[in-house]
Amino acid sequence: MTEKILILDFGSQYTQLIARAVREANVYCEIIPYHKSFEFESGLKGIILSGSPCSVNETDAPDVNVQDFITKVPVLGICYGAQLTAKRFGGVVAKSNKREYGRALLQKQKEDILFKNVEERSQVWMSHADTILKMPEGFELLATTESIPVAAFRKSEVGGQKSENGRAASDIRLQTSDFPLYGVQFHPEVYHSKEGKKIIRNFLVDICGCSQDWTPAHFITDTVEALKKQISNRKVVMALSGGVDSTVAATLIHKAIGDHLYGIFVDNGVLRKNEFENVLHTYAKLGLNVKGIDAKKRFYNDLAGKSDPEEKRKIIGRLFIEIFQEEAKHIQGIELLGQGTIYPDVIESVSVHGPSVTIKSHHNVGGLPEQMHLGLVEPLRFLFKDEVRKVGRELGIPAEMIDRHPFPGPGLAIRILGEITEEKVQLLQEADHLYIKALKDNNLYATVWQAGAILLPVKSVGVMGDERTYEFTVALRAVTSVDGMTADWAHLPYEFLANISNEIINNVKGINRVVYDISSKPPATIEWE
Repeated sequence: MTEKILILDFGSQYTQLIARAVREANVYCEIIPYHKSFEFESGLKGIILSGSPCSVNETDAPDVNVQDFITKVPVLGICYGAQLTAKRFGGVVAKSNKREYGRALLQKQKEDILFKNVEERSQVWMSHADTILKMPEGFELLATTESIPVAAFRKSEVGGQKSENGRAASDIRLQTSDFPLYGVQFHPEVYHSKEGKKIIRNFLVDICGCSQDWTPAHFITDTVEALKKQISNRKVVMALSGGVDSTVAATLIHKAIGDHLYGIFVDNGVLRKNEFENVLHTYAKLGLNVKGIDAKKRFYNDLAGKSDPEEKRKIIGRLFIEIFQEEAKHIQGIELLGQGTIYPDVIESVSVHGPSVTIKSHHNVGGLPEQMHLGLVEPLRFLFKDEVRKVGRELGIPAEMIDRHPFPGPGLAIRILGEITEEKVQLLQEADHLYIKALKDNNLYATVWQAGAILLPVKSVGVMGDERTYEFTVALRAVTSVDGMTADWAHLPYEFLANISNEIINNVKGINRVVYDISSKPPATIEWE
């Protein structure tokens, strides 16, 4: 059985960063809400308790039975997780009278395996309003900072008192058979904790005994075997987009069942220039069984006269489902639907606070399982985006597809502000093609997280030779980001921007002005619609 670390989520904004740090150490982990029950299966090597926006002293504060956990596996509490641990064992946690947010210097007070190869004074990141004023009996201080007396601690191997339900100390003594229990009142998972990943690695390897064998190759082998068992001799239908997630998912399913996977790739008329043909060519090289559907005219007809962004998204989503269902009906005996769902989507749907109230339409292929009554096959549902790319490279998928920037489901329809026409699509396709090609030719493509051109519903006067023009304006967008949740505008060289502006204006008849978007997210979004 695969070794696993379980991360119990108390609602922290940093919980996914804990998982990323664990995965980067080649150890498999899963995030679950703190209140979800789980089994102590043989592969479970340890538990990490996340931070939280809550206070442990609130009446309905999130709570778990740390005392029971350490009879089975090692535990590391981070921030709220450390405070909860301290309170449960009889320590004192109260509102801090000092500001404990931002950078701090960790000062080791005692040598411990948790801080192996960590400097005596190491920068860490604080983010909490409560603080541990008094450690429980039987616990040892490992580190302090200039602001707080208890920055890290551990349970002694023998002695100490547990508290009943975290409210009052009892007479139950800690047993020598208990597993290690640690707490840190800072966030080792964030970038600003300079040696935080060493601390997490020490917990995983030296304390939990993880073998660090969870690699892309290991994932592929395990996943293909699991898919063979799940699917057996049944047929799978899958909507493909040419994007990273659906392509990697399809390739894994194909390795398991071959041509029993039926892929459908729909040209919705708002793809990038030559994308339909190029993607189908790549799928053929990968040996995937994919049918391409040219549905441009149907999309253009339904989008005619529509300018509201949400209405455009809904039309594209609805029409896509209709076309996908029409094509799937031609395949006899379909029982399963393949999807490229990745872990952030799964975490969002089962988070501590439940799914988001509002999401953009057509964020994913919604509605298909319910409407088609098919079981789901989601081989990537426990991977982050960067891990999907690593698996894709291991599978031999071409770099131009694996390293491609994110592209919105509604495509260029939400990069054409206002009404969609075939002529506007062709204008934007040409401008976007020149822009992306220039980024690649100048070795800038890999330095930005996402880039694209936006056609504005604005015409302005220009001069070309002896003629005056009255043509469209294009805005260029490029952002740097880790996951798209926040983003900064990319500081592309002025010379590059000047050159690509000339290139677009000189080669795309109908565009006579180019602007560059220097808005960050927040307050702006990456896309304009």
